[in-house]
Amino acid sequence: MSFGELPIVSYLLKVVDILVVWYVIYKLIMMIRGTKAIQLLKGIFLIILVRFVSNYLGLTTLQWLMDQAIIWGFLAIIIIFQPELRRALEQLGRGRLFTRNTVNEEEERMRMVEAIVKATEYMAKRRIGALISIERETGMNDYVETGIMLNAHVSPELLINIFIPNTPLHDGAVIIQKNQIAAAACYLPLSESPFISKELGTRHRAALGISEVTDSVTVVVSEETGAVSLTKNGELYRDLTIDEFRELLTGELAPATKAPASSRWQWRGKKHG
Repeated sequence: MSFGELPIVSYLLKVVDILVVWYVIYKLIMMIRGTKAIQLLKGIFLIILVRFVSNYLGLTTLQWLMDQAIIWGFLAIIIIFQPELRRALEQLGRGRLFTRNTVNEEEERMRMVEAIVKATEYMAKRRIGALISIERETGMNDYVETGIMLNAHVSPELLINIFIPNTPLHDGAVIIQKNQIAAAACYLPLSESPFISKELGTRHRAALGISEVTDSVTVVVSEETGAVSLTKNGELYRDLTIDEFRELLTGELAPATKAPASSRWQWRGKKHG
């Protein structure tokens, strides 16, 4: 009897086989999460479901059509998902498909935080209105598609330039995805909460609105007063100093580099006015 045929070893190999398959599926889902590929994946599942239903009900014509869609669908999938497949193969070649470079991710997050803080400080001093929403776990592609695609590196100069008054992109929100500026001039849903202060304008309502339907962190610079605010989880933190803003933003986006609890201060910001 060979090693692989032993009862316990055979059982363990089956368990490992299942775990590896599930892990690969999980990584693939993580790669396409928040993209249009999710909608295409739903379409594939719908075709498979219709195929089984047509077979069960004896709808031969519909079954034949679904069979053709499945047969030729694999070729279509390769064409449609060509960028994702190429990226996955590149990551596999670099040994990054099943590993995460946490240090580099944290450094990139901190660079993004500092870029946002610098841009916010500049705009707050000059009372340039701004609305910046940073995606976290919940995908924001529906809102990205309402704006102008940029896919640009996050820099304070670019953020400032976007929100300069009377420029084509200043009216609307900037959405940041995966440490990049995905789009500008995006429309965000307005909050319907009756507890919002009447003195707050459309930018603050939009920031609260997006924080109520996603887990994003959104930054607001008031055009009237230059005050800096931040929203998350349906809560609004108002009138933050730059140091307070930097610490709060760092705590939300790069918690590994957050200051120790003993050195923190109590928030001066108000919630919902």
